Amino acid sequence: MENLNILLVDDEQSIILMLEKVLKKEGYTNIKTAFTAKEVIQQIERNSFDFIVLDVMLPDGSGFDLGPKIREKTNAYILYLTAKTTDFDVLTGFAMGADDYVTKPFNPLEIVARMKAVQRRISQSTTFNSSKLKSPIYDFGYFQVNEITKELRVNEKTINCPALVYRLLIFLCRHPNRVFTKMDLFEAVWGIDNIVDDNTIMVHIRRLRERIEPDPSNPRYLVTVRGLGYKLVSEPNV
Repeated sequence: MENLNILLVDDEQSIILMLEKVLKKEGYTNIKTAFTAKEVIQQIERNSFDFIVLDVMLPDGSGFDLGPKIREKTNAYILYLTAKTTDFDVLTGFAMGADDYVTKPFNPLEIVARMKAVQRRISQSTTFNSSKLKSPIYDFGYFQVNEITKELRVNEKTINCPALVYRLLIFLCRHPNRVFTKMDLFEAVWGIDNIVDDNTIMVHIRRLRERIEPDPSNPRYLVTVRGLGYKLVSEPNV
């Protein structure tokens, strides 16, 4: 199993120790920890991470405030730990760069399930690239995606794209002009069955539109098919 580089962030040592124990039992050994916002910044400046478990409430700051700062340094998958469960709090987390969230108290095996899902997506993407990919570049005119370099260019400018938003984009690029339901997208991109939140899909669709659309409020490429789902069209109506 290819190991993930993991950063665990929580001010409660008992939670860190519990997660470390469970993750090591599952075969994950590249684990670093942080207990404060300051330590998080130090860690991401020194190390490269694939998966960050980030508590919202830290003694010297908010995990929500840390999200954009982390995104400046890495496209790692960010999973928030939060005791807050309102729609506003969840949407705030996504707006601040989160890929997913788990509410406290939680089962550590739920964290493991999400890590394994991310790992499957990475593995499947690598296999696809090496054995099946004929053309690594998807060209939609206004924007292009290079699946080898993981680069998104929009209107001749390179655009930063968080990991999960990028995986959503790649999945849609591989299947242009096909309609996918929210469940289809969740299973294909998140890789987790039966853990569906409409907000998760809607927020990531919005984040993707903000990157690839000339006018995100009136999408031409990533369009909504009323009552069915979403599709990425290769020849948009101008």
